[in-house]
Amino acid sequence: MNIGFWACICVAIPLAVIGIVFTIFKDRSAKFVSGFNSLSKQEQNLYDKAYIARDMRNQCFTWAVVLFIGALFSFFLTQYAAIPAYMIFLILFFKQVHFDVHKAFEKYLKQEN
Repeated sequence: MNIGFWACICVAIPLAVIGIVFTIFKDRSAKFVSGFNSLSKQEQNLYDKAYIARDMRNQCFTWAVVLFIGALFSFFLTQYAAIPAYMIFLILFFKQVHFDVHKAFEKYLKQEN
């Protein structure tokens, strides 16, 4: 049993499905973003929901691709190829983690004309 392959594929598939959900539901899927749903309706209206959904879609697909490549390398080369795949995934993931909600969403603020 190739544990590296299964470790990558079991996370990559749900990430790809989440990316598809963000693709299908577009700006309505912004409510699924952690932290954004805790803002009041007035605060949520200050942010570009389509941009949030598009950015989350791209992040999920990027993470899924990294893990799919790790799964392929684990399957065809060595199961230890999952280690660098997970390291890259975790670096990309934790670059997006913010503890302050307003700092996390400041790049999504709607521009006033």
